[in-house]
Amino acid sequence: MLKPLKITLIFILSIVFSFNLFAQNTTATACNTYELKGNKVVFGCENSTKISLEFLDSKNIKFWYAPTGEFIRKNESFAVVNEEFEPDFKINVNESKAAFEIFTEDLRVVVQKENLQIQIFDKYQRLIMGDTNENAYQVEESAITNRKVLQRDEKIVGLGEKTGSLNRRGNSYIMWNSDKPCYSTTEDPLYKSIPFFMSSNNYGIFFDNTYKTEFDFGKSSEEYLSFSAPDGPFIYYFFHGKDYKEIINSFIRLTGQPIMPPNWALGFSQSRGMLVNEKLTREIASEYRKRKIPNDIIYQDIGWVEGLQNFEWRKDRYDNPKKMLSDLAENGFKVIVSQDPVVSQATEEQWREADKNGYFALDERTGESYDMPWPWGGNAGVVDFTNPEVADWWGKLQQIPIDDGIKGFWTDMGEPAWSNEEDKDRLHMKHHKGMHDEIHNVYGLEWDRVVTEQFDKKNLNQRIFQMTRAAYAGMQRYTFGWSGDSGNGNDVNDGWDNLANQIPIGLSAGMGGIPFWATDISGYCGDIRDYEEFSELYVRWLQFGVFNPLSRAHHEGNNAVEPWLFGDEAERISKKAIELKYKLHPYIYTYAREAYDSGLPIMRAMFLEYPNDEKTYNLNHQFMFGEHILVAPVVEQGINFQEIYLPKGEWIDYNNPQKMYEGKQYINYDTPLDITPIFIKNGAIIPKMPVMQYIGQMKNTPLILEIFPSNRNSEFTLYEDDGETNDYKKDVFARTKIETEVMSDKLKVIIAKPENSGFTTAKRNIQLKIHLGQKPKNVSFQKDLKEFTREDLKDELNTNFNISGYAYDENKQMLYVRFPDTKEKQEINILK
Repeated sequence: MLKPLKITLIFILSIVFSFNLFAQNTTATACNTYELKGNKVVFGCENSTKISLEFLDSKNIKFWYAPTGEFIRKNESFAVVNEEFEPDFKINVNESKAAFEIFTEDLRVVVQKENLQIQIFDKYQRLIMGDTNENAYQVEESAITNRKVLQRDEKIVGLGEKTGSLNRRGNSYIMWNSDKPCYSTTEDPLYKSIPFFMSSNNYGIFFDNTYKTEFDFGKSSEEYLSFSAPDGPFIYYFFHGKDYKEIINSFIRLTGQPIMPPNWALGFSQSRGMLVNEKLTREIASEYRKRKIPNDIIYQDIGWVEGLQNFEWRKDRYDNPKKMLSDLAENGFKVIVSQDPVVSQATEEQWREADKNGYFALDERTGESYDMPWPWGGNAGVVDFTNPEVADWWGKLQQIPIDDGIKGFWTDMGEPAWSNEEDKDRLHMKHHKGMHDEIHNVYGLEWDRVVTEQFDKKNLNQRIFQMTRAAYAGMQRYTFGWSGDSGNGNDVNDGWDNLANQIPIGLSAGMGGIPFWATDISGYCGDIRDYEEFSELYVRWLQFGVFNPLSRAHHEGNNAVEPWLFGDEAERISKKAIELKYKLHPYIYTYAREAYDSGLPIMRAMFLEYPNDEKTYNLNHQFMFGEHILVAPVVEQGINFQEIYLPKGEWIDYNNPQKMYEGKQYINYDTPLDITPIFIKNGAIIPKMPVMQYIGQMKNTPLILEIFPSNRNSEFTLYEDDGETNDYKKDVFARTKIETEVMSDKLKVIIAKPENSGFTTAKRNIQLKIHLGQKPKNVSFQKDLKEFTREDLKDELNTNFNISGYAYDENKQMLYVRFPDTKEKQEINILK
């Protein structure tokens, strides 16, 4: 017979065991009740579990799974800024014996009572997304996992900057911002955490959890995908759209519009790890202008500061930084300097101030400022940007070089550096808004928020340039992105796979709210000992890099990567590629505005434009540049041709415009070193400008419209603004619609009166460059135009506004038409 004490002990142990079993592994089963209020319904399930469905509108839903039945969170979302897609949206719940159903104009949402299985159908009753039949939601202590059915032909894309194929199916990924210099082509995680993915089944998911979340897209089982978090609120947003573009737009509505860069930021820039002194900066700037290679920006890496991070110029490296900046500005150069998010203990005065005022993250074990080993400057305090009191202090410091004349920052090492998965000690950091396991992935985002908000506060209506390495979803509200330390550190000449990997990384970044993105041209890693040997890889990297919205040549240490260092041929080819970027500036800038409006990237994965073409999901090394230009950079060493896929339509070889290809086929294309495969969609209208040494160098810049007529009418709407202020946020701009009308005997080009909202373009000429197979019989603009020689027609394009005429080049099969821009509707008739 058991004694009473033993019976009591056994009873207590059984309760504890049962509780632990429940805490470690529970699955909500039956859900039989609901509460409805407006656009939100909360379902009550067994074990106190609740799940909330909040309808933002008829296509987009916020899910919140609460195993304890309490919808609580430590912090408001760091990413979400707008949940009111459709004000006063309301839903109704229909209940049957087996399920609850909610109908909207676009969706049918079914919540099964028996096992909490949620299925979402479109209005044609096609299953879009559904939980697995069993174990859809699993709880293990504070960790939660949700499983969704993977349909047979479903493709998964997204998650921002991730290595590997654009189609994520069959792989798993981790969100944990990590400093991974010289990362491989399969390494994960990297610098940024963008927990947003999309499915070819016309839905997207944003998992708004800042902890170390994990995504499994069929790696564990071909039957389902899953996403999980070790802690924190289990909140995710479902987006439905007719295509990826609509889904991206919904994600951007939720997390905020991307800021537009200054127009000059879309030019070319030069950097180097040891580009940290006045003499070298001036020499590089002078060499660019002497060689007439366009360049707008010169970067200064972290060594520019006297001490981390006091924002004071290092006195032994800069004689007169204000004059340097002024002289460079007169020659069209903007200077961008780096920031690190720490204060070195060696910078004694600033460190003591920050430590005294509680501006650093604390060590939970001691209550003192956390002692962070830092790659530069020794041990440091990690600035706690989640502390509201830090903002004005940091803003005052960063304003010092702004007042001197710099034009922006690149925020580097915001993971914070060396805080990778294996660095468990960092988890003892305590921030104002929480422990480091919650704050780690948003640390860079909070830093960039402070940088931009303080810049805006102190530099009224001036457009910020800020480019970052580490971030979380929503970063587009404050900053631009670059892909960190790419390249092969073991053998710099063997970096071809690293180059190839940058293309899908950039395309995926663009789908995650990072439309303004850059790779380090040349790759950051590896010592360059033989410039001739490295020249081919450098040229190919640059030919890809000029099609990044932000183009920067950068390399580690004192490895110089200016174009002229790689030999005469490499310099010539590089100059040609950079000049093309400048020519395309009006086209690029128009798509920069579209990125602000919709979140759509300028560099686009092929399936963004051709989602119904199965072949586009396997194209990791070519992309659309806007809607009209296809680019297929060469990413293999020594090849003389490469295979390129052309989607439906007709495609004109930009390098040989007299040659056209039918779409829906693979072609073999010759690729000598000086050629980047570029194709123009037939019918396209491409706005361009003359080559300049920097954006804005030429006053009264002519507008060049290169037209590739097809047998269909086409159009393009050009966007223009002042390029430097934040007035674009107030819709102060000019938009000009350009159309072509094609008839059997005539081509008509119509330039509409600009849609003008407080901004007027400068006095200028317009030049049409029309690809025509034969000389036209007549060209008229109000009246018949006079024929000129080509040389006479292109003279004084930005100074003489009294010439209207045309010329035809038989060899190029190109018609040139010139006339002044009257800011009114203008029609040009070309008689074939």
